[in-house]
Amino acid sequence: MKINFSKYSDKLAPAVIQDDVTGKVLMLGFMNEEALEKTITGGKVTFFSRTKNRLWTKGEESGNFLIVKDILADCDNDAILVKAQPTGPVCHTGADTCWNEKNDQSASGFLSYLEGVIRSRKAGSDENSYVRKLYAKGLNKIAQKVGEEAVELVIESKDNNRELFLGEAADLLFHYLLLLNAKDYNLQDVISVLEERHRK
Repeated sequence: MKINFSKYSDKLAPAVIQDDVTGKVLMLGFMNEEALEKTITGGKVTFFSRTKNRLWTKGEESGNFLIVKDILADCDNDAILVKAQPTGPVCHTGADTCWNEKNDQSASGFLSYLEGVIRSRKAGSDENSYVRKLYAKGLNKIAQKVGEEAVELVIESKDNNRELFLGEAADLLFHYLLLLNAKDYNLQDVISVLEERHRK
């Protein structure tokens, strides 16, 4: 990733910070080349503060750091997107974001994150990964697991044990996501079908 800092007279490129799980935009700051390098190597979002006139790691005073998960450049290589995990409120006012929005973890946000975890573990080298082991057994085994989990959920639905029922529901949803990935689809493909049906 090569950011064109020279495009700006002050050599500061805008950096948008986004929650890695919820997708919510948390704040906007500015980075020079040194701040970006420290963000990459240190694993915590670091800006160049125009008011302090120095590098400033978000959370260095409050303890509410932004833990870096991914860094992307835009199509013109003159703006930065940092996907991060906040360890507390992001805004100095105490709000979740600098736009005073709640940063609740929505179901769709977490499921997108979980799909990313599945893709990562599928491609990973950890021989002990459950996901990797199941993919190694092939599509038929994954589909079989979805069927087994569906039956177990139906059985639990006939009782009133909340913990067991939700546990089986979670198992089914997880293996359903595995099956979608094995077929080279994702949850958004399914949502698109539902949205199209809803419009009819």
